Amino acid sequence: MKASDYIVQFLVDQGIDKAFGYIGGAVAHLYDSFDKNTGIEIVNTIHEQGAGFAAEGYARVSGKTGVATATSGPGATNLITPIGSCFFDSISTLFITGQVNTYEYKYDTPVRQIGFQETDIVSIVKPITKYAVMIDMIQNLRYELEKAYFLTQNGRKGPVLIDIPMNIQRTDFNPSEQKSFFESDEYKMMRIQGDKIDFEKIVEMLRVSQRPIILVGGGSRLSSLAPEAIHRLLEKSNLPVVYSLMGKDVVKDDYKYNFGLIGSYGNRYSNLALANADLIIVLGSRLDTRQTGTDLKTFARAAKIIHVDIDVNELDSKIKADVTLHCDIADFINTLSHYDFKLNLGQWLEKLVTYKQNYSSTTGIDGKAKVPNQIIQWIAQSSSDHDMICVDVGQHQMWVAQSFETKADQRVLFSGGMGAMGFALPTAIGATIGTKKRALVIVGDGGFQMNIQELEVIKRRNLPIKVFIMNNANLGMVRQFQEIYFEQRYIGTQKDYSVPNFASIANAYGLKSSTISTIEEISQKIHETLLSDEAEIINICLQEQMTTVEPKLIVNKPIEDMYPFLEREEFNAQMIIKPLEH
Repeated sequence: MKASDYIVQFLVDQGIDKAFGYIGGAVAHLYDSFDKNTGIEIVNTIHEQGAGFAAEGYARVSGKTGVATATSGPGATNLITPIGSCFFDSISTLFITGQVNTYEYKYDTPVRQIGFQETDIVSIVKPITKYAVMIDMIQNLRYELEKAYFLTQNGRKGPVLIDIPMNIQRTDFNPSEQKSFFESDEYKMMRIQGDKIDFEKIVEMLRVSQRPIILVGGGSRLSSLAPEAIHRLLEKSNLPVVYSLMGKDVVKDDYKYNFGLIGSYGNRYSNLALANADLIIVLGSRLDTRQTGTDLKTFARAAKIIHVDIDVNELDSKIKADVTLHCDIADFINTLSHYDFKLNLGQWLEKLVTYKQNYSSTTGIDGKAKVPNQIIQWIAQSSSDHDMICVDVGQHQMWVAQSFETKADQRVLFSGGMGAMGFALPTAIGATIGTKKRALVIVGDGGFQMNIQELEVIKRRNLPIKVFIMNNANLGMVRQFQEIYFEQRYIGTQKDYSVPNFASIANAYGLKSSTISTIEEISQKIHETLLSDEAEIINICLQEQMTTVEPKLIVNKPIEDMYPFLEREEFNAQMIIKPLEH
């Protein structure tokens, strides 16, 4: 068979039924092979970045490896942002780029370029992939393809890239005559061997703890069996839970002792809960400063920490834990659940419930409604149990993290480590095409403009995607930063920035749209819109343009002491551990 036919059939054999790309000369053979194979469909986007994010969305919701392809040169370099997004958020993805013929490639020749659109994409993306290789010898194709796929799924998941010259793609190929990676010594060495765990010690730490809490990170979602295992443990133990941004949808909000988002823009009640714990079980979180605060000495200062992660390099890299465990989270939780430990949590849970009652995510400490958070809450209330919530980057991301109460089978997809504006719309395309479920895109006016061209794919394929634009006519997150640190000089966020007529743009793509602004309109329209699956763009013009995300952690403050600050008497009354000097 032709080599490109083999590549596509290999993907089908792994259960992958969708791939995403943008056609170009250097992938024409590959595209033709996708088109001929009835076991898989290639989805053509309008920009390679859209294809990369769509592959990421597909991977996040399906658990399969997402595949994106692009031509050489600018096609390949346009994939860099989604590749980085998948690397930092540990998403299983395979990026396949075309390359010029091997006889046109410069290799070590001291010239800039020989072939048209020749670009050394492998060297460019090596720092943000688990593995990147150019397959320039046909006898290496089977081995390298198998290895690349294996690495997307093994251990801490992530992206790989294979770069395939055109003459390799069109070569006749017999895989049975070639060496298999899965029969190699390299494969045997790569398989993850987790730590042997002293569960008796961990159970004893739980038994003597008076204020235990579980911190659920993104790794808890990436371990495919972990969410169900965590659910069973919580049913048995009533242990309280908080989560990082990337752990948002692991434990649903109907769990009575889910105490929400922690960190720089976390809920006040969540940070109070974490700060006052005496034992923290960290599941798949890297404990970066957006979770711990910038002064690491103040974090968990009265607590013991058990840190579980599939990536040994994340253990003790930022916060020193009392127990570190290099293993799969599902394996850890499933074994822990077999132990009989009776916990007396009544007083602790009562305190945490009081925190949540006193410091609502939709009301400020001044008693005034936080309108953007309320809008997010309305979207959540009117959403269906199986919706996929795809969220862009900006203030609205934090409003969703604080106030969107997840239901049943809902997924919430954030761009975490990369924090890429333009993420949500194409990610929703991949998620919807991969699952045939409805997606709700929540995006700001800035992020929406970054990949707005992918509206054409929504129309062309009649996808059930609802887009809610939180439109404050400025780049709110950075503008809020400028407000605090740059004496309200709003260059780039308000000054020399503008917003188009989104309704007119939606209409140009043939999509239904509406613009709303009053509170009454917004509440009613959200409910009406979510009664159907018809693609629609809802432009929500926020009457208060100078929006803020509150509460917010200030540099060098401990996580429990957030701005706007509580009166000291009230703050001290909420603390179980000794407060730090103000």
